[in-house]
Amino acid sequence: MLIGDLATRAGLSAKTIRFYEQAGLLPQPPRTAGGYRDYPPGALGRLGVPAIRDSGQAPCQHVSVLIGEHLAQVERGIAELTRARDALKDLQRRAAATDPANCAESEICSILTTG
Repeated sequence: MLIGDLATRAGLSAKTIRFYEQAGLLPQPPRTAGGYRDYPPGALGRLGVPAIRDSGQAPCQHVSVLIGEHLAQVERGIAELTRARDALKDLQRRAAATDPANCAESEICSILTTG
């Protein structure tokens, strides 16, 4: 998302977002091929922290929500990686027990086609 879109969604000016970057409150985003800032979806949530603080309130509840969201994302990633690891271990076991001489010529690889 470009800085103008992010600014509009966050209710801030592009100048404020650039200031937050320079102050280290918001990490610098990757750039497009044209050199424009390309903010990831999570940038909008991160902007809430300094904005809440600037309004005179403590951002602890907002930070707690962000932590929960990130933890859930990590947990989903771990679950996905666990499933991938289990599938690879299964393939590895099949590969160890497979005799290439028994593979049918019509099959690409019996390790991948048998379950």
